[in-house]
Amino acid sequence: MWCATCETLVSNKLFCFGFGYSAQALAAQLRAIPGWRVSGTHRELDADKAGLFVFDDTHPLPTPALDDVTHLLISAPPDANGDPVLRACAAEIIRRSGQFSWIGYLSSTGVYGNRDGGWVDENDAPRPNPGRSTWRASAETDWLALHATHGLPVHVFRLAGIYGPGRNGLVDVLSGAARRIDRPGHVFSRIHVADIAAVLQASMQRPNPGAIYNVCDDEPAESAAVTAYACQLTGVTPPPLIPYALAQAEMSPMARSFYLECRRVRNARIKRELGVNLIYPSYREGLSALWGEMKRQASLSQE
Repeated sequence: MWCATCETLVSNKLFCFGFGYSAQALAAQLRAIPGWRVSGTHRELDADKAGLFVFDDTHPLPTPALDDVTHLLISAPPDANGDPVLRACAAEIIRRSGQFSWIGYLSSTGVYGNRDGGWVDENDAPRPNPGRSTWRASAETDWLALHATHGLPVHVFRLAGIYGPGRNGLVDVLSGAARRIDRPGHVFSRIHVADIAAVLQASMQRPNPGAIYNVCDDEPAESAAVTAYACQLTGVTPPPLIPYALAQAEMSPMARSFYLECRRVRNARIKRELGVNLIYPSYREGLSALWGEMKRQASLSQE
């Protein structure tokens, strides 16, 4: 990026622990800006992932991987034994603390637990249910401790349900995989992956170490309503509503836990402190844009 005061090109390098869906969206935005380089890790490398490092419990990260890195993004999920990045790299990250201007940890709004449909914001203490949400909350605490004890510029981002290209209700409807579960009053928050990238980039421009941000759109909604809107866009007949009492018997433990929690998540802080204007403030704008792009791609493929 350009430094307005010195009129020189400033070199920045983002390193992503876990080069998944959200990290790739951020990388695509940053690579379009002069002066940005991006690298990271992946569990398995192939020709499409050149330039990344293998990293898991059996493949330690080579020390030179963090050379020249100015920004860190951690999207690798924790497990029952804690955060894999901290297990393997905490000492090295602390040793290099002076070179980082921003560290972002991607967590989940699941750390709030069930609120029976009530609203939560970043001032509400986590109440995670046992399992993945508890692991996330513990990892948040461990990363924020690095800020408190070593001055590392750690920021926590609690992401709602993620959707975007290739991963959305339109795909489910068109593939015949969509279902509509009838559980009145059960809502959840979501966020388009492009808005995640925009929030992270805004935080990089306005760092506030120690801050926690909810990353979600403006309208928590029932999943059945989202599916119905996807059907409206595609012209597909909506699948029948299935009473939750009947559907839960066939649900996976993960799906069942999803329907046992209900909360509405506030996003005022990303707007107030980071100046974020959501590209897709609700699922309607997000799905409409995705459908337009899907139709455009289909048209191009037929030419």
